[in-house]
Amino acid sequence: MKHLPTPASPIESIDPDDLDNNTSSNASLQEVIATRMHRRHLLRGGVGALTAATLGPFALSACGGGGSNNGFVAPVSAAPSPAPAPAPAPAPAAADPKLGFNAVAKDLADRVTVPAGYTATVIYATGDSIDPAVTDYKNDGSDDNFGRRSGDHHDGMHYFGLDAGGKPTLTSNDRALMAINHEAINGTVVFMHASGQTNAGSSAGPRPEAEALKEVEAHGASVVEIAKSGGKFAVVRNSAFNRRITPRTPMSFGGPARGSALLKTKYSPAGTDTRGMIGNCASGYTPWGTYLTCEENFAGFFRRGGADDAARTAKELVAFKRIGLAQGAGGGQRWATVVPVDGTSTEYARWDTSKLGASTDGTDDFRNTVNTFGWVVEIDPYDPTSTPVKHTGLGRFAHEGAWPSNPVVGKPLAFYMGDDSRSEYVYKYVSKAVWDAADANPADRLATGAKYLDDGTLYAAKFNADGTGTWLRLDLSNPAISGNGTYAFADLADVLVNARLAADAAGATKCDRPEWTAVNPKNGEIYITMTENPDRGSVGTTSSNNVSNPDVEPAFPRYWLDNKGVSTQNASATTLKGNVNGQVMRIRETGNDASATTFNWDIYLFGSQAKADAGLDDVNYQKNVNLSGLSDFNDLSKPDGCWFSRASGILWIQTDDNAYTDVSNCMLLAAVPGQWGDGGKIDVVNQANGKPGAAGTGPVTVTTYAGKKMNDTIFKRFLTAPLGAEVTGLAESPDGKALFINIQHPGENTAAANIADPSKYESHWPGNGAGVAAYGPGGATARPRSATVMITKDDGGVIGL
Repeated sequence: MKHLPTPASPIESIDPDDLDNNTSSNASLQEVIATRMHRRHLLRGGVGALTAATLGPFALSACGGGGSNNGFVAPVSAAPSPAPAPAPAPAPAAADPKLGFNAVAKDLADRVTVPAGYTATVIYATGDSIDPAVTDYKNDGSDDNFGRRSGDHHDGMHYFGLDAGGKPTLTSNDRALMAINHEAINGTVVFMHASGQTNAGSSAGPRPEAEALKEVEAHGASVVEIAKSGGKFAVVRNSAFNRRITPRTPMSFGGPARGSALLKTKYSPAGTDTRGMIGNCASGYTPWGTYLTCEENFAGFFRRGGADDAARTAKELVAFKRIGLAQGAGGGQRWATVVPVDGTSTEYARWDTSKLGASTDGTDDFRNTVNTFGWVVEIDPYDPTSTPVKHTGLGRFAHEGAWPSNPVVGKPLAFYMGDDSRSEYVYKYVSKAVWDAADANPADRLATGAKYLDDGTLYAAKFNADGTGTWLRLDLSNPAISGNGTYAFADLADVLVNARLAADAAGATKCDRPEWTAVNPKNGEIYITMTENPDRGSVGTTSSNNVSNPDVEPAFPRYWLDNKGVSTQNASATTLKGNVNGQVMRIRETGNDASATTFNWDIYLFGSQAKADAGLDDVNYQKNVNLSGLSDFNDLSKPDGCWFSRASGILWIQTDDNAYTDVSNCMLLAAVPGQWGDGGKIDVVNQANGKPGAAGTGPVTVTTYAGKKMNDTIFKRFLTAPLGAEVTGLAESPDGKALFINIQHPGENTAAANIADPSKYESHWPGNGAGVAAYGPGGATARPRSATVMITKDDGGVIGL
């Protein structure tokens, strides 16, 4: 979702990612060292040989071998088949990829652009039917049954190969299941209904059930079969694998919080089950062949009554504040106001998390329902009858993905996660079980998931000023948690449900919106996108619900002045300050051991525009802001997604930006990853005019650790998006000859009042056929739609090389 600079506006109108719900007093690095420093950080990981066990799901099993699919075999479809000392630089890894395309230019048109010699093709868009019994998308807002249609806001995704018999395989380049997240409907819900939403305002009457049902079902995830036809992938509409998982889908809990009093609801008095998932943003996969989909901004969907504080305990109020659910919140889409036609359904009552019942345990209302969201959810894509599992061992927060470490036989698995909000943390989960190659192709994938994901340890990262770091244990064996005075944790379930509070108590480092994580398959190093924080450096001031904005420090060493011009995403010129464009961090685990409790970090990439804005000091800008040496071929703002191609070795970086949209729409870039230690220690001098909030008193110097500088051969812009859209989600066929991306929320800045006038839509993509073959009805006046896009090379080669 787009993340605008925080306005001086009511809290309900602010993007959840732009909020800071962290009221902890965790020391920032400027309190640890004499020099004041900046906190956005890039993580570096360890070096290790690439073995067969690192190749992903079903590795170390026979090529093309299939599991039992829990007895399910799909019919063949009609489609064709204490901190350490800084570590020494690692030994050289395998040869780096060579980027073999000409960079695309920045672009402000309502289209997709790709390099010469490449073709982009839409294969799956919002409203598409995944069932022959469901009608085609009509482009007039009349479509219903989104439980059997593509949802909205396509986001994280993964490619799961199928052999000709419908069984899992690593090697299929012709047939697969694509698991795709549908994060939200913000900004685009106006197009979902014929005349926009009814009673959407904060003081309006009840929402119509028919509208709310469509909106609820547009969230969640899709699992759809794709197969090649005429040399290109297309969705197989009649596949028995096709499935929508939505906020209405029954799910079970796994892990330490299963059965906890904190998860008991009228739906599940035992606290063992729940209904659905929501806010599914980034994703991951497991080495045993399942999909991990992660719930991000869940709190904003819930209502809390205007007098609810009086009915809650002191602990509950602390927990509500920490996740950003205030008393009086109405819920973003106001689903709790729906009066069901049957008069008995709790489908919509569950979106009210107020204490309404008389029980002491919450089994007669939905006071605890908000606790049942914010988890990592495991889905078996190969079994459409299976029940998804929310794994509580991985903690509850605004999850941005859960990416696995490279599996090593006899070693635990780790999963790396970001919490996408200002001043939140980087986490990892480490399994108690060690990796067994036999589990790469199990008879029961979800049972294997329980083995690795329900018994382990959750950690939060602390980034030290000297380029080292520590993983802080989040359980009651940590005296900082068991003895915490702010929130008295009752047990491990309480720690995991309130993982943010536990990380506060442990002393984790506050970060600037840590988002996607990616693990280099060649050497195990971990990359984390840190999207932005325009409040960085605004010490002693508040914004949104921030208690106190953070200063600069080594992991986030910059603030600067940026003048933003008018664009469709910003109606007037704006002066931006702080950490405007974000960065990408890199971690190297000590000993290249995913279960290590220490690591080294550096900043792989500093986001920035190539040159200072007119009238500003470009000499200073090049020295102290454009620290990665970016040019017009690769400058970027607000890195959001990052993902490694196993076929090419390219690190792909995607943006979700509003700070540079007066110059370019969002983009996808290809990078040669390098390795930890390929740069060095640098000083960053922050000028007073870039400090947000109170006026600066003079230059502030911060010492940090940077990756090597970029150039036009190792970092290039590959794609630009339509108007209003972010670029997100990445997957590929095993041979690397088909790359899949998602274009999310084109046209999201269209005013609701303009739904009747297509000439006023911000975007008409992909119906307008701009940069792709026209997709769906509507042509030049089409309603915009999120979509999954396949990119191929015209000569049939590997993408990017």
